[in-house]
Amino acid sequence: MNKQELRIVFMGTPEFAVESLKALVEGGYNVVGVITMPDKPMGRHGSQLSQSPVKAYAVEQGLKVLQPVKLKDPEFIQELESLEADLQIVVAFRMLPEVVWAMPHLGTFNLHASLLPQYRGAAPINWAVINGETQTGVTTFFLQHEIDTGEVIKQVRIPIADTDDVGIVHDRLMEIGAKLVTETVDKIIDGTLRTVEQDLMIGEGDVLKPAPKIFRETCQINWNQPQKRIYDFIRGLSPYPAAWTTLDNGGKQTDIKIYQSAKTKTFNPDETPTDDWNIEPGIIQTDGKSFLRVSTADGWLNILTLQQSGKKRMPIADFLRGFKLADNARFF
Repeated sequence: MNKQELRIVFMGTPEFAVESLKALVEGGYNVVGVITMPDKPMGRHGSQLSQSPVKAYAVEQGLKVLQPVKLKDPEFIQELESLEADLQIVVAFRMLPEVVWAMPHLGTFNLHASLLPQYRGAAPINWAVINGETQTGVTTFFLQHEIDTGEVIKQVRIPIADTDDVGIVHDRLMEIGAKLVTETVDKIIDGTLRTVEQDLMIGEGDVLKPAPKIFRETCQINWNQPQKRIYDFIRGLSPYPAAWTTLDNGGKQTDIKIYQSAKTKTFNPDETPTDDWNIEPGIIQTDGKSFLRVSTADGWLNILTLQQSGKKRMPIADFLRGFKLADNARFF
């Protein structure tokens, strides 16, 4: 069987998945169907429908698209069976029932944006950056009952720079992930596929770090943490969904999203170096013109880019130019 004969059903929704679908289509692989999320209502009255990035690309390419509300719906299962897929590929979709992932005779593999078994879950890129990891990667693996636990096919590693935010890492993984998808299909076609059980990849003493779904409350900054931890937290949520904090400005409170920060040396307010940091976390210092820094558990953190609730994202100098901070202003 060659790549023109191998019948592939692709499943995915966001922009991250489009690159993999595009690599398959432009690489001449036989994609016989695309499964994605139903269109979502948008606009003030929900009168318009927004289609997923995967659907937009699939329609543009003239591919057959299915958008089931429920993956166990008998009508959808019948339509999926009619596509007679040899292989299914999942990239950033949702959890599949066994009746779906077990359908093709060559199985269903998933592209996951981490070095499994680390960072199983919905937000692996965010959590790798939040936790200050210096490397991450992508993994292809076959689906089985427990989420993100199937046998690993292949992995590719990339470094994470201390200045990278999650947007930068996302885009890199999206590109190398697309290449890994086609390489994985090629291995299946030529019969050189070798898999490894994830349990065998866990060394003695290894602690598995999870990557749970991120909610608004997940994104609130805790200024009681060390400077480096908060710095990583901010870049691990930038540009989306963005870390946030509450500004108390002389008794008036407003939420602020912070997109970019910079670490500074551990200095007291008078700029005298000290090993005895005793500044209450959340205290703000600013010249009112070009810089604003916030005290953490062990030092100052410079805020470079932020967004006031209801306003646009802006550099700190622009924010200070149009916003008057009270002398006792602080974050909490």
